[in-house]
Order: sequence, then structure tokens, then C-alpha cells
Amino acid sequence: MNSSEQIAQSNTRVIAIANQKGGVGKTTTTVNLGAALAELGQRVLLIDLDPQANASTGLGINPRAIEKNMYDVLLGDTPLEDTLEPAADVEGLFVAPSSLDLAGAEIELVPGFNRERRLIDALAPIVDDYDFVFIDCPPSLGLLTINALVAATEVLVPIQCEYYALEGVGQLVRNVELVRKSLNQSLEISTIVLVMYDARTKLAGQVVDEVRNHFGDKVCKIVIPRVVRLSEAPSYGQPITVFDPENRGAQAYRDLANEVLGNELNLDEAPAVAAPAPGVGIAPSASSIDAEHESVEQLPLTDEQGEEE
Repeated sequence: MNSSEQIAQSNTRVIAIANQKGGVGKTTTTVNLGAALAELGQRVLLIDLDPQANASTGLGINPRAIEKNMYDVLLGDTPLEDTLEPAADVEGLFVAPSSLDLAGAEIELVPGFNRERRLIDALAPIVDDYDFVFIDCPPSLGLLTINALVAATEVLVPIQCEYYALEGVGQLVRNVELVRKSLNQSLEISTIVLVMYDARTKLAGQVVDEVRNHFGDKVCKIVIPRVVRLSEAPSYGQPITVFDPENRGAQAYRDLANEVLGNELNLDEAPAVAAPAPGVGIAPSASSIDAEHESVEQLPLTDEQGEEE
């Protein structure tokens, strides 16, 4: 049985958290959703593929003090299990840390044999040890992200409740479809998470409505609010569920974890989402997303880096 068959037949959910736009909450969602699931008794592995290593530092791990990391896994012969570090203060959550060296891995992987399958081959031997594997992707469609999409069976897309967030969604959908057709037939966009929701703005409600109309049941009922404490938590090396357990951001991620698990939700206590305000338009409509999705020609291997998470 090859690596693809082993992961496809596993009961473990292997989820790439991806969005080609930077600063839309990928790492925040990876860290806090992973911590919330671990809090519910799940064994969670977080693979940090972003050279910025924000997911690693956000869980109290100093990449400079780690002997082996994801660079050694992808470019060397280091087994993935030899890089794992337990997350501080979160039982059941483990991290395969990133490194600044991963920035050069995009170039070093280009001439390599089997370059798109380095991660899946490393993950397959240990995938059954976990209930969830989250792969935090960089904000681009380079070889690191392609490795994540080949290894995953699902894609979770965080979408910021702001105007620009919708512009790249169609491109992301198209690229996931390209990877599915050419490299990983098991891959699908399974989950859309609306993040950074600000109830004070009319536009946020319209973005929520637009995304729900286009993606339907793939959009989670739970919406993550814009909360200052969510931005502060990484500087203390803790997820929001540890840093400020009673914060509404922490509760939102706990509710999201229950939704991902398929548990019944008490939406009366979930963060409320205001109805879209009349007369406020947003340019990237569902039809424009469809238009971006229509053309499927060739798989790009590089893209410009987005802004920092």
C-alpha cells in the first residue's frame, strides 16, 4: 500500500489550512482549532509548513532551539516523528515545527525527485497515531503548499470578513481542483471558516451572506469574531483557549471544534452574525468567483508571497 492509499483509508482527518492571501487567519485558525480539539480529547498533530514559523512560536516553541524541523523532513532523511514537540499547556497537541530554512526549500525542491510527495511519504507511517492532522500552509501556491495539498484529504479555507478576502477565493478553488485532478484525487474543500467578523461593520455581514450563498453547507455555522486577545495570545506562546479561556474568541473556537467534530451546537450561545445591511454592495460576487473557477489549464508551482500572518 502506497502513502496515498494509506492516508486515504485512514480514519485520521488530514486537513490543509490554506488561503493564497496572507493575513487572513490561517495560522490563528490552525493553532486555536487544534488546541480546542485537543481540549475535547482529540490527538492532534500540527505540521507547520510556513517558513515564518508562526504556528510553532504561537504554541511556545522556539524554532531556533529545535534540532530537527520540517526542513530536515522535506529535504533530508529525518522521520517526521523525530521532529515532534508537545505543545506547551495543551495535552494531546503536538507540533512538527517550521524553520526559516523552509524559505529556501521551495527552490531546493524544484530539481528533486518525487518533489510533490515528500510530505505525504513522511506522514503516512504515523498518520494513524492521531485523530486530526492540520497542515499550516504558507500564503502561496509553491511547492510547500502543493506538498500539503497532496498529503491532505481535506482543505479548510479561512475567509476574512472583509472586501479583499473574496478576491482570491476563486483562484484558490481553481488551484485545489487542479491539484485534485493531477496529484490527489481524494482532495476536496470540505470546510470554509469565516474569521475576523466585526459586527460593527455592514460589510462584514454582506461578506458572510455572499460566502454562504456561494459555498452553502461547506461554510461553518460558527463565525470567529475579531477579538484583540486572539492577536495577543501568540506573543505569549499560547492558544487563546489557554491564554484567555473565558474570552469570546476562545469560546468561538471551542464551538468551531464541536462543529468540525459533528457535535450538536447551541447556536443561542454562539457568536451572533448580523444580517447583511441593505444597500451595501461588494464587488466580488458569487458570479465572479464562478468566473475565476471556469478556466482550468495548468498547475502553477509558484506564486507571490502574501503579506505576513
